Amino acid sequence: MSGHEPTPRPGASGDLAFVAGRGRRRLWAEIGIVLGLSLGASAVYSIVAIVNRLTREETLSQQTATLNTSLSPRPLFDLVYQVLGVFFDLMPVALVVFLLWNASRPHLGRLGLDLRRPWHDTLGGVGLALAIGVPGLALYFAGKALDLTVTVVPTALDAHWWTVLVLLLSAIRAGVVEEFIAVGYLFARLGDLRWGRWQIILGSALLRGSYHLYQGIGAFVGNVAMGILFGWLFSRYGRLLPLIVAHVAIDAAVFIGYPWAAGAFPELFALPAG
Repeated sequence: MSGHEPTPRPGASGDLAFVAGRGRRRLWAEIGIVLGLSLGASAVYSIVAIVNRLTREETLSQQTATLNTSLSPRPLFDLVYQVLGVFFDLMPVALVVFLLWNASRPHLGRLGLDLRRPWHDTLGGVGLALAIGVPGLALYFAGKALDLTVTVVPTALDAHWWTVLVLLLSAIRAGVVEEFIAVGYLFARLGDLRWGRWQIILGSALLRGSYHLYQGIGAFVGNVAMGILFGWLFSRYGRLLPLIVAHVAIDAAVFIGYPWAAGAFPELFALPAG
């Protein structure tokens, strides 16, 4: 993601007339609605979940969190429910696109999305995924060893012809929702509200960590660090697609590769006893 003239950070020169016209309260209300329909709600549930986990007799490493579960014992209806879940979970992203759409091109410029260099952005995202994937896995195992992280089961889906497709859709959902809202949208709107660069980066990172708290304290710390890195990259280059690609690539590798990894390295991925 280097070697090109940096794109101005979306929201960095927010329109004062826009803020004055609609009012800061209206902007805060909009942010509250968007987050309440998406990552903010996840953060609240996650905070409740970690309080619940910390007040149990079992340590965090003795508890599990399953990310992709079956929604019906009947395979066809399980597939239908899975696809519907992905579709409706993307509606907050559609709302963000509607709110920040520009009549002139690039239509999603405020979100850091255009078609100027898609291959460069994609390769940058793959490189970013490779750079943070291994440290992220190491942090997970360290968190488990220190009883700071629960045992995460990326998928408990039965093996069907559509299982890999659903797991890939789940990874796309996570990458698109989180990066569109926690980065693209928040940087634009908090920029409109005249927040400083590092205020926005840290606010976005804390939100990212908060909705991962259900996985434990280690997951919170790791995702805050990831949020700081992603926020800094976005503020520096103004490109959202590399972050989406990196997120989707990491989640897809974890979701799809977990059954093989659990079979190949049973000691590392063993579930807690009982």
